[in-house]
Amino acid sequence: MVTRRKAKARVGIVMGSESDRPSMEEAERVLQQFGVPCEVVVRSAHRTPDATARWARGARGRGLEVLIAGAGGAAHLAGAVAAHSRLPVLGVPLASSPLGGFDALLATVQMPPGVPVGTLGVGAWGARNAAYLALRILALRDPRLARRLEAAATRPAARPARARRK
Repeated sequence: MVTRRKAKARVGIVMGSESDRPSMEEAERVLQQFGVPCEVVVRSAHRTPDATARWARGARGRGLEVLIAGAGGAAHLAGAVAAHSRLPVLGVPLASSPLGGFDALLATVQMPPGVPVGTLGVGAWGARNAAYLALRILALRDPRLARRLEAAATRPAARPARARRK
């Protein structure tokens, strides 16, 4: 389990395995652009379920306000995190199987009532959008961040980062 913590992190980024890092680093980059510190960890809903549950349960106590969970295949990670935390959870399905992420998309979007997960697009673009959605959530109570987001929205659109292939 690899963990990267930054001082006063507001967003937690969790991925199911180290191979998910290239896609999930897109979320970290967006948050960094806006000066929002994040905590980045590798936890698996299947291989390290107890560590995943502990991470999710302790998120609020560490100062986190929004959680972004990226996983492929069965993509149970976002649901497992949402089951153990009342913070907003944004799920990013990743293309790690021969089904190109469709399996992860369906698994992430099909949460039972009472276990909400906001589901974004597959892969690096989904990770970037998860970060932008996390920023909008944080901006509801952070006027400075809201101004930065507004200023960024009025600049010419940047070309989206290309999804990295493994």
